[in-house]
Amino acid sequence: MTSKNKLQALLQHRFSPVLLATLLLCSVSLITRVVLLINSKQYVDWSILNLLGIFLIGLLYDLAAASFAVIPLVLYVWLMPDKWYRTKVNKVLLSIYFLVVIGTLLFNGVSEWFFWEEFSVRYNFIAVDYLVYTTEVIGNIRQSYPVNTILVCLLLISVGILFLFRKYIWLQNEQPYRFKKRTLIALVLLCIPVAVYALFNHKWKYFSPNQYVSELAGNGMYDFGNAFWNNELDYDTFYKTLPIDKAEALIRKQLNSDSTNAADKFTLRQVNNPGEEKRMNVVLISVESLSADFMTHFGNTQHITPQLDSLAKQGLLFTNLYASGTRTVRGLEALALSIPPTPGQSIVKRPDNKGLFSLGSILKSKGYHSRYVYGGYGYFDNMNAFFSANGYDVTDRSALKDSEIHYSNIWGVADEDLFTLSLRLGDEDYNNKKNFFAHVMTVSNHRPYTYPEGRIDIPSHTGREGAVKYTDYAIGRFIKEASVKPWFKNTIFIIVADHCASSAGEVELPVNKYHIPMIIYSPGNIAPGNFDKLTAQIDIPPTLLGLLNMDYTSKFFGQDVFKMKPGQERAFISTYQSLGYLKNNKLVILDPNRKTKTFIPDFVTGNSTQTEPDNALIDEAISNYQVASYMYRNHLYNSK
Repeated sequence: MTSKNKLQALLQHRFSPVLLATLLLCSVSLITRVVLLINSKQYVDWSILNLLGIFLIGLLYDLAAASFAVIPLVLYVWLMPDKWYRTKVNKVLLSIYFLVVIGTLLFNGVSEWFFWEEFSVRYNFIAVDYLVYTTEVIGNIRQSYPVNTILVCLLLISVGILFLFRKYIWLQNEQPYRFKKRTLIALVLLCIPVAVYALFNHKWKYFSPNQYVSELAGNGMYDFGNAFWNNELDYDTFYKTLPIDKAEALIRKQLNSDSTNAADKFTLRQVNNPGEEKRMNVVLISVESLSADFMTHFGNTQHITPQLDSLAKQGLLFTNLYASGTRTVRGLEALALSIPPTPGQSIVKRPDNKGLFSLGSILKSKGYHSRYVYGGYGYFDNMNAFFSANGYDVTDRSALKDSEIHYSNIWGVADEDLFTLSLRLGDEDYNNKKNFFAHVMTVSNHRPYTYPEGRIDIPSHTGREGAVKYTDYAIGRFIKEASVKPWFKNTIFIIVADHCASSAGEVELPVNKYHIPMIIYSPGNIAPGNFDKLTAQIDIPPTLLGLLNMDYTSKFFGQDVFKMKPGQERAFISTYQSLGYLKNNKLVILDPNRKTKTFIPDFVTGNSTQTEPDNALIDEAISNYQVASYMYRNHLYNSK
């Protein structure tokens, strides 16, 4: 029998549809991998070893994904009796199945392209996270891309591929197969995904220090399944730990806590600020995706932040501040709780996250009206539930009448409308003779990058730069309108990013992708200047309370940066599983499987070079992340 005849015989086998489905999945995955490789060619380390790893390890993950995907088909081919299997009905059922499979594979390939464009990684925790909010995510996709055109094209291509392979699907010459023989083959095929589940390791793809290479070696569908099953990571199970008493001692040393009170454990301590408390209002604006490098001060030449550039000169600009993570919920967690980013899901979205020690609860206990004001619907990312259970009153876009909304997209109202709402709430509190703390979260600087026309010189829906400039315009307008309010002179405005616009880099944690700006603006109260010391996003709450000269009992991990001693500066950066600790121009990364690594980071390019382990720094990093997880898990981070 010739090779051609052998191939034809193999493709006319009873289980040939299973083989065909596997080949289709691997082929589409290969094409996707090549396209993504070309797209990222300037970031990839083009060595022979890396290319072999990308395609060989990639094939391994492709086959692993296929072993799960074909389970329904294996069961069908196995259990369908011969006399029915050779009917026209079977041809129709198999045709429908393959049309769905082909369409799904092509749709997944296109989706991976868009996900890669946004995050430069395969599907991960973010993709799983977004499944919960289908309205916003699907709406965002529909507003950002020509979805209907893409779907029609994919359908036509799927029909064409189905027609091309129809004779191998319909099995016109397939010989009868006894049930016993079918059972033997089916059981072997069904054992493969069991073996994959038991033996495969998601970490195999991380064979290269180049992050793009490692991600290209993965398979999006396999990675999605892995992220789905591992969206919460218990610190003690997956990460290197210290004896808890040693971790506690290290934390108290880092916080300069020399309390002799036996009841003071972990981060619990009394914070005393000299002088009379300043009963000033506070407006904390957390800006969606505002990277430091959007501002002129940090080297941008596009002039897309003229208002922020002006405010930076009139206020106190923090030049060396780093975000805790890459998602809005991580920024909100840092700004509300002042706690390092524990692995897995943000605390904002976890169960048992009520009654926590928060900035809002402290200011509420001081007689302030603590508010969280959001331009979208607050059910997204569990914002309503989290903030309302932790000392804040929540106001979202539902508080606005249709006549008050100039523009909205799937994420929420235009930032100018959000700020109009914020001004109204400030007036209400002032008229009620109530000091207020308003945490205002913007939404306009987000794909699909749409906003009201005529506000700036960049048309809506043309890219990130326009969205940045519109948000900048809205902030400038807000400050101008606030300046004529009777409460303005007694108000501190803090403008800070929730995270950067992009988190992609050639290394695991590119430090430049966590660099964010912050401006503290209060004419007559805060002297203009620059604050250049290394600052963590979790340091903002205690620093604010220090500016207000407030005495309080603290559980915060953050520090008042104006009182930090030399050598205490550090920052936390993370993904959902890689935990970073920046200090002394070094970066310690804690990874699952109890791995620790020390790097010398380049703060400009984001790249880093691995160096000898700094054991003292590693222990500091472990103590922060381990104690944060321990306190949350054991309800020790509650407000009471």
